Amino acid sequence: MEKLDYEQMNGLSLAYIGDAIYEIKVRTHLVATGLTKVNDLQKKSRHYVSAKAHAALFDIMRDEDYLTETEMHYFKRGRNAKSYTKAKNTNVVAYRISTGVEAMVGYLYLSGQEERLDQMMNWIYEQVEQGRTDDAKTR
Repeated sequence: MEKLDYEQMNGLSLAYIGDAIYEIKVRTHLVATGLTKVNDLQKKSRHYVSAKAHAALFDIMRDEDYLTETEMHYFKRGRNAKSYTKAKNTNVVAYRISTGVEAMVGYLYLSGQEERLDQMMNWIYEQVEQGRTDDAKTR
């Protein structure tokens, strides 16, 4: 892998990488649970990868003081980035929070913090599978 200077990357570039990493980790997790039908996998993945899911997960992270100060810094870098794309199927607030979560994942990945990233993803799987994100606040 090319060594990328994540410290110099803007929030949207971090989110671009983070989105891909997050997606592959969720897909791998879902396939590992034994799901084989693509339609079922797609439906299930929405509980993890939608902007609303990211916003609900971030609310739990914030409420439980789950993130480190540095992770929060990179979350804010992504959340506050000026995006020129429009939010699809959600509002601007949830979309920006989602971008922040993806930027934070991008930071963890690019900084080589695989153990922390895996820990966070396992925590995310637990939250979703326990239904903690089902009754997310309407954004």
